[in-house]
Amino acid sequence: MKLGPTSARLLVVLAVVAAAAGWGLFTVVLGQTGRVLGVPWLSAGSMWLLAGALAMWAWTSRPRLLRLPEAKPMPALVAARTAALAMAASRTGALVAGGYLGVGLAAVAERSVPSGQQTMLASFVSAAGAIALTGVALWLEHLCRLTQRDDDGSSPPGRTGP
Repeated sequence: MKLGPTSARLLVVLAVVAAAAGWGLFTVVLGQTGRVLGVPWLSAGSMWLLAGALAMWAWTSRPRLLRLPEAKPMPALVAARTAALAMAASRTGALVAGGYLGVGLAAVAERSVPSGQQTMLASFVSAAGAIALTGVALWLEHLCRLTQRDDDGSSPPGRTGP
């Protein structure tokens, strides 16, 4: 099986499906219990922490992945694992962002209640962190792309590998 770059269509589909699930979960919990589904602020913090950690890894790995002259090249296995991490993080970020956006949008109707307002705000901040995680993951995935090289070691213009 050949894996290609992550497509925007895949991420949008994942986010829309997760948003529908989040909306449905909020509605079912509200209908069955009469209570607003709670979203802890810890979820927002964890999304932003993950986005920041991945951004730090991407920033520090960038010279090695791009094989800049002053940097020691990254071993192939580490680069492959970094690419796998980036792909997994982009998909996870899209799912989490969609789920929290669905919960947040459903909570807009309950924003007059303090717990509804807290759920709405925590959901939107969590979704923003997940969107940031997805963006950083796509950048890291872009950095991990290979370029095809000629026999003399030069890279042909406009040609990139898988």
